[in-house]
Amino acid sequence: MLAILAPGQGSQKPGFLAPWLDVDGVEARLRWLSTAAGADLVHLGTAADADEIKDTARTQPLLVAAGLVAAEQLPLDDVSVVAGHSIGELTAAAVAGALSAESAMLFAGVRGREMAAACAIEPTGMSAVLGGDPDEVAAAIEAAGLTPANRNGAGQIVAAGSLPALEKFAAEPPAGTRVRPLAVAGAFHTPYMAPAEEALQRLAGGITVRDPRRLLLSNADGTAVGSGTELVRRLVRQVTSSVRWDRCLATLADLGVTAVLELPPAGTLSGLVKRELKSRGAPEIVTLNTPDDLPAARDLIARHGEPARFAETGDNA
Repeated sequence: MLAILAPGQGSQKPGFLAPWLDVDGVEARLRWLSTAAGADLVHLGTAADADEIKDTARTQPLLVAAGLVAAEQLPLDDVSVVAGHSIGELTAAAVAGALSAESAMLFAGVRGREMAAACAIEPTGMSAVLGGDPDEVAAAIEAAGLTPANRNGAGQIVAAGSLPALEKFAAEPPAGTRVRPLAVAGAFHTPYMAPAEEALQRLAGGITVRDPRRLLLSNADGTAVGSGTELVRRLVRQVTSSVRWDRCLATLADLGVTAVLELPPAGTLSGLVKRELKSRGAPEIVTLNTPDDLPAARDLIARHGEPARFAETGDNA
């Protein structure tokens, strides 16, 4: 069984889409998706510097577009499972057939702009907490008045909240942990993003959505979401809710996934898969970063793919 994973914010690198413009139709496709996103994706993916693509309003649609144009070069009929981290869940929703590419890009554009605006209201941030017992670390984060915004597995939890609270937490970290500030605009996946959630809720009623055609794992709890309506509800709530990537990884293991293909810009999620699932027999992994990786990606699908199915773990509400 093969799973396709879509990375989230922070995985982007300057010029990472430049090699893809040599693939027939990709530049035209990116220009089309740019109209839905409200951003020049060709410029952002090829010529923009690190500071420009660090802007949340630009980063989020850029990442979704990168995943979609790469996925469109693949034979997806035998892909059983898809999942994405944070903004990557929008990419996964489109790969699963629940959203059109245009709807995913529109949602990503609004999400990025509204989250950037929410970040500007007051100074907040995020810090990675490495090591320690996950439940004890999460409890310590909450006791410090912060939110465990990302529980990524592989010994990594991200704390988010006010800058003074983060500084105090870093000065007195839980035993056996290291705290590393992250270069982000604000406290994503916390109540500080409530204005963005409200904006997305107003948008959500007009989105055309279908039930996913393959297993789509939710950031909320790692279960598969079988209803398009429920999926949109979760995508809206995701901006203020913790990302439980640890539970997505556990579901991949429980499903018996034997291979993982990470969409561009690939590497972060593959690393978490290797570290978290090594005790259960880590799946074969291909990171798809340039068109040169397409033969390996297609071969992986040919060897590990099987007809998509909906698991009993899914949420059919």
